Amino acid sequence: MAAPKPLSPRFAVPLAIALLLALGLVADFLWSSSSSSGTSGRGQLASASRTPMQATAKKSGRARGKKPAAEGYLNATYADIPAPRWDWEEMPAAPVPRLDGYSVQIGDLLYVFAGYENLDHVHSHVDVYNFTSNTWTGRFDMPKEMANSHLGIVTDGRYIYALTGQFGPQCRSPINRNFVVDTVTKEWHELPPLAVPRYAPATQLWRGRLHVMGGGKEDRHEPGLEHWSLAVKDGKALENEWRTEIPIPRGGPHRACIVANDKLFVIGGQEGDFMAKPGSPIFKCVRRHEVVYGDVYMLDDGNKWKQLSPMPKPNSHIECAWVIVNNSVIIVGGTTEKHPITKKMILVGEVFRFDLDTLTWSVIGRMPFRIKTALAGYWDGWLYFTSGQRDRGPDNPAPKKVVGCTWRTKLHL
Repeated sequence: MAAPKPLSPRFAVPLAIALLLALGLVADFLWSSSSSSGTSGRGQLASASRTPMQATAKKSGRARGKKPAAEGYLNATYADIPAPRWDWEEMPAAPVPRLDGYSVQIGDLLYVFAGYENLDHVHSHVDVYNFTSNTWTGRFDMPKEMANSHLGIVTDGRYIYALTGQFGPQCRSPINRNFVVDTVTKEWHELPPLAVPRYAPATQLWRGRLHVMGGGKEDRHEPGLEHWSLAVKDGKALENEWRTEIPIPRGGPHRACIVANDKLFVIGGQEGDFMAKPGSPIFKCVRRHEVVYGDVYMLDDGNKWKQLSPMPKPNSHIECAWVIVNNSVIIVGGTTEKHPITKKMILVGEVFRFDLDTLTWSVIGRMPFRIKTALAGYWDGWLYFTSGQRDRGPDNPAPKKVVGCTWRTKLHL
């Protein structure tokens, strides 16, 4: 059998090139298939590791053509503190919803002042709740020149002193005018003005003098440290000007201010708040950086503030959310630090106790929902709260609805 003829060089070179190209295409195909398979596997793993809420957020963001929200792995209710569930009973709602309203209790009557119904509408009257009959039994008007929210408020058992605060809706500036009302005659009188306006200052009546301290300055945002006092008796000022006192160590609004056992306590609060948008004709509210804290300060000798154990968590918007029962301060609700990922405000749903004997804190119960600027009262063994801004649901502590609802529970200490 004859041997085959060798391939001509004219055909050998093109054939070799063709074979090399074919081998390259095959290798490229195999690499691409392997890479695609690996990527798909990683995508499935990442998708499986995301929560349904995160996956939905990413999908809805792409559908709307928006930038997907940042993924987070911190539960929305992470700031909640474990606490016993209490049985709450709903009572008659207030005649109007209120946010940033203020209140004082005299006997079995809770006097509820001012507040926002919404950002464009503020109240200029007082509603009265009777704890004995569990009904809203009265209403009377405030002076037209008086602040409509973010007041300082305190009573001596007959006269109610309403000091400084914000005049008008949205984020208007505070004023420095002060008023007092006789709850028997419903007559109002004006007191000497503060040296400068203050927004939601800590306010109390201690040793015969009205004390006003902290709060926000004229822009609502910058914390004030100043502290003034004015001698008063039976609804009348005994001096023509406010006296400068020792400044409070940390400024800001939305704090509880309490007198107990002849000591002055200032609890919680925040630095910063919403401000008016520059140039806005309606003083439209815009958010600014806020720092919520749980600091507690005590003044007993009038010369030096003492810092005590802080609240179990940072808390503000608690100006009138407290009562004193069995030598303990009970505080309901409030707001705490923003969610670190979503940056949304987080409302508080715990009930706190501050033991005035040991000066220590505990968490003793839960409210029916989280709420800020609740107005608290106590009568005949029952703890009450009314009004404020509540949460969006059990798993969503962000604020939603301004309410006028009233609730109570039996308090066992």
